[in-house]
Amino acid sequence: QVQLVESGGGLVQAGGSLRLSCAASGSIFSINAMGWYRQAPGKQRELVAAITSGDSTNYADSVKGRFTISRDNAKNTVYLQMNSLKPEDTAVYYCNAMIRTVGMMALYDYWGQGTQVTVSS
Repeated sequence: QVQLVESGGGLVQAGGSLRLSCAASGSIFSINAMGWYRQAPGKQRELVAAITSGDSTNYADSVKGRFTISRDNAKNTVYLQMNSLKPEDTAVYYCNAMIRTVGMMALYDYWGQGTQVTVSS
C-alpha cells in the first residue's frame, strides 16, 4: 500500500506565503512524476504544478512566477512553495504521484487526502 500525506495548508492573508509538503510512504519502488492539483468550490480540479523524476517542471499560467514546485527524492516528498497568494488561490490542494510499487511493473496514480488553503483579502 502507498499513502500520500499532505501538510502545510491553512489561512493566510493576500500577499502571504505558504509551503505545502506531501510525503509518500509504503511499498514504493520508484516515483515518476509528482504534482499538485487544486479544486475550488464549484470548479473542476485543475493542475497547479508538476515535476518529473528528472526535475522538469510545469506550471499553470495562473501561478507562474509565484509558486515553485520541488522534490526530495531521498524523502519521497514533493513541496509547493506558494508566494504572493491571492484570494483566487483558495482551494483544496491535492498531491498526486505516479508510483511503481515493489513487485509491480506498472505505474499507478496515487492521491493525497487534500489540504485546505484559504487566502483572505
